[in-house]
Amino acid sequence: MNVQPSMDPGNMEVTGMTVGLLDTRCYIAADASGEAVVIDPGADAPEIFKILKSRAWKTRYILLTHGHYDHIGGAADLRQACGAPLCIHEKDAVMLEDGTQNLSSLLGIPYSPVNPDRLLRDGDELAFGGSRIRVFHTPGHTPGSCAFLILDRLFAGDTLFRESVGRTDFPGSSYPALRKSIGMLLSKLTDEIRVMPGHGPETTIGHERRHNPFLDGIKTWI
Repeated sequence: MNVQPSMDPGNMEVTGMTVGLLDTRCYIAADASGEAVVIDPGADAPEIFKILKSRAWKTRYILLTHGHYDHIGGAADLRQACGAPLCIHEKDAVMLEDGTQNLSSLLGIPYSPVNPDRLLRDGDELAFGGSRIRVFHTPGHTPGSCAFLILDRLFAGDTLFRESVGRTDFPGSSYPALRKSIGMLLSKLTDEIRVMPGHGPETTIGHERRHNPFLDGIKTWI
């Protein structure tokens, strides 16, 4: 597991790590109050918990951007270790129960169903330390894909990557829906917002406006 900590304006520390067979990006965002959220613990739950424990961070939520196995594989073990509620959009909740839908069966990986503690919806705001987490529903990669905005960071899952976008050739995926979701994000977020994707390097909204070839001709949704 490759871990890269960085300090964010507004006294939020973000630790990114690459986990699992598909190099999924998992993030820990910690507030100055000592509260933390873990986003997409796709694997390596014991190592993630060690980081939380070593910093004495209290985990407020475990947030899942969507229900594919490479983003949820360590969620049940992490919840058991830290006791934080597991949150996913209501339209992807079934993926926590079904290895066919979350693609673990396709990967040949054993999977034990898990129930979420909280179902998310577009526009939800979750209290977190001295700030709030805003939930954007971004269907396309999956029906219940979400992005989470905390201060100047957008944790985008597999919706938006650096100069690319999420795959839409899986069951339940939709390229038109993905483009609409990205257009919505572009209409609501400023260029300075830093995008923390589910795979690959960090980027910004501004960089993607200018350089992402998949966004050519996209119209913002308001």
